[in-house]
Amino acid sequence: MEDTRIYQMRFSKIYQLLIDKANRKGRTKNEVDEIIRWLTGYCQTELDQLAEGESTYAAFFEGAPAMNPHRKLIKGTVCGVRVEAIQQPLMQEIRYLDKLIDELAKGKALDRILRAE
Repeated sequence: MEDTRIYQMRFSKIYQLLIDKANRKGRTKNEVDEIIRWLTGYCQTELDQLAEGESTYAAFFEGAPAMNPHRKLIKGTVCGVRVEAIQQPLMQEIRYLDKLIDELAKGKALDRILRAE
């Protein structure tokens, strides 16, 4: 059974958790923001507004201006599940972001995280 509680969580809460995870590993909020902007197409102003707002995590992804086509290059596991094998599109988008933040926390260079060509 799919757990969709994460869809209803506030983006502002999850955003802070992502920043906290990065900070614990010596990475910055700016790096987290760059990853989110790369993945979703939001500009920094929009991201700042969403971080202060009441939007749900599902609405955050559903309202993304331009999901990066290179996100399909993201491979690996998050919580024991291969991101490329996730069938539910919204959950896959969520796990793409989780994977990118995991890579940041593990010390990977930002240009490699962003699948720069």
